Amino acid sequence: MQRVGTYSAEDSCFIKYQSQNDSNNDGSGVEPQTHDIEKGGVVGTEGPAPVAETENTSHEKGLTHSPESDESTLTGQDEKDDFPEGGLKGWSVVVGSFCGSFSVFGIINSTAVLLEYFQEHQLKEYSPSQIGWIFGLSLFLTFFCGAPIGPIFDAYGPRVLIFCGSILLIASMFLLGLCTQYWHFFMVYSVLNGIGGCLINTPCIASIGHFFLRKRGNATGIAMTSGSIGGIIFPLMLQKLFPMVGFAWATRILGFMLVFLLGFANLLVRSRLPRKSIGSWQTVSPDFTVFKDLPFTFVTVGIFLMEWGIFVPLTYITSYVVSHGHSQAFGFQILAIFNAGSFFGRFFAGLVADMIGRMNTLILSIALCVIACFALWLPAGESTAMIVVFAVIFGFVSGSNLSLSPVCVGQMCKTEHYGRYFATCWMFVAFGTLTGLPIAGQILTASGGDYTGLIIFAGLSYTAAGICLVAARVLAVGWKINLIY
Repeated sequence: MQRVGTYSAEDSCFIKYQSQNDSNNDGSGVEPQTHDIEKGGVVGTEGPAPVAETENTSHEKGLTHSPESDESTLTGQDEKDDFPEGGLKGWSVVVGSFCGSFSVFGIINSTAVLLEYFQEHQLKEYSPSQIGWIFGLSLFLTFFCGAPIGPIFDAYGPRVLIFCGSILLIASMFLLGLCTQYWHFFMVYSVLNGIGGCLINTPCIASIGHFFLRKRGNATGIAMTSGSIGGIIFPLMLQKLFPMVGFAWATRILGFMLVFLLGFANLLVRSRLPRKSIGSWQTVSPDFTVFKDLPFTFVTVGIFLMEWGIFVPLTYITSYVVSHGHSQAFGFQILAIFNAGSFFGRFFAGLVADMIGRMNTLILSIALCVIACFALWLPAGESTAMIVVFAVIFGFVSGSNLSLSPVCVGQMCKTEHYGRYFATCWMFVAFGTLTGLPIAGQILTASGGDYTGLIIFAGLSYTAAGICLVAARVLAVGWKINLIY
């Protein structure tokens, strides 16, 4: 797939790197091809010629070109616009982002442990659906608030945002042990944890883009694996601490760990590119007219349905194994196994996406999630082996879901419109994170504690998501299966 799109400082770095590759050609006449950094396609080496070739079709796919741009003008950008692609500062930002993401997604990936504990202790008189709203609202705020934080990051950098988010997230953990009533958990966990997580996650990931272009997927993937590592360490740690020191001190110890991790995030995460004034919020505010673009609409609905599916196993796997006769210790361990599979899935997803395309990889992973739910989880019952196999496989294939989704949205639009498309998409998708867990909890309550309906809900959500993403791909690039997209 030919590269099309408007050019920017990032493109000058990309073409400069591409030209260096051309100069190393052995004269065989075979032109090397490079994966498109932004659009997921394949980039040729002839400069502006391919742009003219796509002039009549680019608008149909939400992409544009710049006919006046040529290689000479692009490589004439100031040297300051070249991305370092690493170095001490660049990899320091990755380390800081790793620590920040470890704090945010380590807690999110430990949701099943907290839900199981709340059901058995502080909130045992409440239904699974009511408890699900606590975690659903936290996820909703984490994702929904990301869009307005973007322009603040562009204008002021990451330092103030991460510091404020650190205060909220640490306060949430220290106060959680004092909660005794339902509304306490809403305020302390849902609101403080949700907003704090968003203030940390958005600038941590965005800052990596200031130092990496060609290696951005790899650098971001390294930072994102931290959530899976946190999802391994935190449940096993809480398993030991709950009986030893009680819930209050267990969460406080977790809070002290966050102080250490977020200290590194505050020190190491920085921005490099020039500040941009906030200007008009309209450029990043939701714009419902973009839903006239059918491929984008199908992608948005697909991600919404995927959000319904992905957090159900992550949240209810612990209570599922306990209800089927296993010990609570095994319930904590199965969540760690789940997140271990997710770690490898997130790491290898970026490599596969570079080879076969981001959208193709996401569709393939969702298809495997459907198979895992219906072929492994549904018939698992009390079988320890089946549950472990499901946790490993589903964790692995679902690892790419959240990390590839924003990239797939970026393939639906021009680069300068990405903020608007992203804000619109995630404003809609965030309601999936808000409602998915309460719906699953209500299904569990209506079924009298039978998990069959809950598993079918997760599997059907993934099935519908896969259908929507396939429809978006067909509308965007046609039926060619071997096309990198």
